[in-house]
Amino acid sequence: MEINFPFSTSRQNPSLMLPTPPTLTKMASMAFPVVQSPRNSTPIFSSNKEQTQNWNALKFVRGKKLLKDLSTWGIGGPCNYFVQVFHQTHLLSAIRYCREFSIPYVVIGKGSNCLFDDLGFDGCVILNQIDFLERMEPGVYRAGSGFRFNHLGSLSCNEGFTGLEFAAGIPGTVGGATYMNAGANGQETANVIESIDIVTTEGNFRTLNRIDLTFGYRSSSFQDMDNLAAIVAVTFRLEHSGSAKKRQQELLKRRRATQPVNERSAGSVFRNPVNLGVSAAELIDKAGLKGCSIGGAMVSNIHANFLVNNGASTSQDMLNLIALVKDKVHSKFGVELEEEVLYFHPYWNYAKWER
Repeated sequence: MEINFPFSTSRQNPSLMLPTPPTLTKMASMAFPVVQSPRNSTPIFSSNKEQTQNWNALKFVRGKKLLKDLSTWGIGGPCNYFVQVFHQTHLLSAIRYCREFSIPYVVIGKGSNCLFDDLGFDGCVILNQIDFLERMEPGVYRAGSGFRFNHLGSLSCNEGFTGLEFAAGIPGTVGGATYMNAGANGQETANVIESIDIVTTEGNFRTLNRIDLTFGYRSSSFQDMDNLAAIVAVTFRLEHSGSAKKRQQELLKRRRATQPVNERSAGSVFRNPVNLGVSAAELIDKAGLKGCSIGGAMVSNIHANFLVNNGASTSQDMLNLIALVKDKVHSKFGVELEEEVLYFHPYWNYAKWER
């Protein structure tokens, strides 16, 4: 998953302040309508010669980084600016650069919950590579938000702790999993969080305790936090268990049998309906949509809540297939499916998925 979404880093000088710009943005907290994306334009930045800009020890690449290379869906054109950050100070510098020059930005991790447009993104994509791991005490892990969530899940179970067995099957980062409150098989990320370090759009680093935050099904306080720039690090507290590793192996075996793990997807596209006793995958399957395709986008034959890129999907193919699935399910069952994935409009005009 990240919702990677995805953010990252650690604690630093809380007095560092950023200028206040007229327009900016944070991570993948914004999604957009399932309507026609702009087709009457060329890619946002199409120079044949790579351009770079150096700023406070950061290298910003102009116009040549393809977003399809940063997304598990393998879809997306070039972004206007691209930079990698490996430490919280790098992250702060990247955000400051974007704010100072009024450049919209997003912070991503593994891109496992993102749909980028073929036109690209007229802003800066900050790739979170803050992947440190600290063992504070037995069963207590503090991980950078760019740390691989599946690796944390495997590592913690191998060391005899329970709570993140499900994480071994989540191809995102710690930051993205926290932001979306990723979960599966009766477990959720929020259940084992102790505290979270963030950086705000004003440039302040803050530590938030679990008790101060609200989590729900694929939701967290961060999705409505206007001054959130990025999650920096997350501290998890797990309980000892002699059976955690065995249970995790069973979950991974089930995942390989029931999900299209060898195809390009973004994981589950739709949230499960609340209080209906039926999953989104079941509704899509009963609507006869398995194998349905538009262009290069297809509803998986293995798991109906996975929409896969068969190698030739455009962003509009995927948007159209999402809209078709929603329409068919609503027509047949009267249920309005809600998207779990996030679509980034190339010109970042804020909107929400149409409900």
